[in-house]
Amino acid sequence: MNELVRRHTTLTGADVEWLHLLVSEWQLLSDLSFADLVLWIPTWDGIRYVSVAQMRPNTGPTSYQDDMVGHLVPRGRRPLLDAAYDEGRIVREGDPEWREEVPVRVESIPVRREGKVLGVIARNTNLLTVRTPSRLELTYLQSASDLAQMIAAGTFPYPGAEQTDMDAAPRVGDGLIRLDADGVVTYASPNALSAYHRIGLTSDLVGSHLGRTTAELVPPSRAAVHEGLVKMASGWAPRQTEVEAQGGVVTLRTIPLKPKGTPTGSLVLCRDVTELRRRDRELMTKDATIREIHHRVKNNLQTVAALLRLQSRRMDSDSARAALDEAVRRVGSIAIVHETLSQGLDEAVAFDEIADRVLAMVMELSQDGRVATRRSGSFGILSAEVATPLAMILTELLQNALEHAFGPSAAGNLEVSALRGRAPATGKGWSDSWNGGARPEEYLLITVQDDGKGMPEDFDPQKAGNLGLQIVRTLATGELGGTFDMVAAPDGGTKVVLEIPVK
Repeated sequence: MNELVRRHTTLTGADVEWLHLLVSEWQLLSDLSFADLVLWIPTWDGIRYVSVAQMRPNTGPTSYQDDMVGHLVPRGRRPLLDAAYDEGRIVREGDPEWREEVPVRVESIPVRREGKVLGVIARNTNLLTVRTPSRLELTYLQSASDLAQMIAAGTFPYPGAEQTDMDAAPRVGDGLIRLDADGVVTYASPNALSAYHRIGLTSDLVGSHLGRTTAELVPPSRAAVHEGLVKMASGWAPRQTEVEAQGGVVTLRTIPLKPKGTPTGSLVLCRDVTELRRRDRELMTKDATIREIHHRVKNNLQTVAALLRLQSRRMDSDSARAALDEAVRRVGSIAIVHETLSQGLDEAVAFDEIADRVLAMVMELSQDGRVATRRSGSFGILSAEVATPLAMILTELLQNALEHAFGPSAAGNLEVSALRGRAPATGKGWSDSWNGGARPEEYLLITVQDDGKGMPEDFDPQKAGNLGLQIVRTLATGELGGTFDMVAAPDGGTKVVLEIPVK
């Protein structure tokens, strides 16, 4: 809509916002009218109309098989459009039009804002299935007529009203209740009556005051909400709320009707959302349970790390103490992942934070600050299945670099970088293309580079027997299905390259 309005019209930003508000609400008018709606706006030169939006009804057959958005029509070709725009009134004159052997009744409704007519809604009703209307259909059509008059007068949609989530809001077919000016029910659709029976109503709705009836269904423990609920359900203002009683939950949306400037009643749309809320609660319970499990695992791992740390202090052998300290860091890296998972709703984590915490934990080995560290790039969001082994891999690689790349008093730099993208891994970087077949997985390229003394000439990273590199190889190639290599850095030192597929 924005592009069509900018290209073809001279409407202001406030005018366009009004049209957006109208379009967000006009599914209601379409369903009540059993008709298609097309919004026509005059072009900047005043000699044509451009259609900027279209809506089909959920309650009846469509009159348009094609998409009308973007069509241009010269003035004079559709007299009803001209009359509605020029005179600012709803125009219903004329015989039905025939479109592909289907009779269509065409009406035009001016769209007004602050006294200015912005455009015209063409309401097109497919007459092929017309029959004697039922009480429900008569109520629908009367309500549609009231809304059309409000649009023509510039009083609908409601300016400044609280925004409604239209995806979650009840629709016409979910249940409709018509109230008079006093809030008394004059008509309730079968779906609306069923929704109220779900929350404990045992009588009919027609003839009752909806606000008081609704409030009486709410348990006494929630008496504080009764006064507000009475006003809301009486249709005094455009509002949406939920009513919970007797194990059922019903969403209510009220739409006051003022077709001639004075209140004549209101529409109340209702929807039984009992099963939806039950599933929501189940999901919330499951999410809370999963978070609690991660929290307890984190606590248990921290307890294990504390016990290992106590044991390390009692060791007389330096090598045994160093081995226990390494075990503490390995357990700690796993605990960091579980702590992060315990704080979110998904079984996925933003790994950059974990990488920074692992880096800080391992750097405690170099408390004198002789080795400068930094991280570049982003790991992105990773699942728990990838994050946990990857945290251990980073711990081992960083610890290995501190122990072997730099001497006891040597200074240096250590960098961790990450690059993520949809491309196949090659072992030497990213490939720009692939040879047919299915789209490749998303890959994560990780490098850990130092400017230390480098590797011995006969060193083979794929066969090295120390425990840290064995853990890295097993996790990278076995559990994560990636590749692992260590090469000499261009400017001296060692560069570790990991390429891991990410689902």
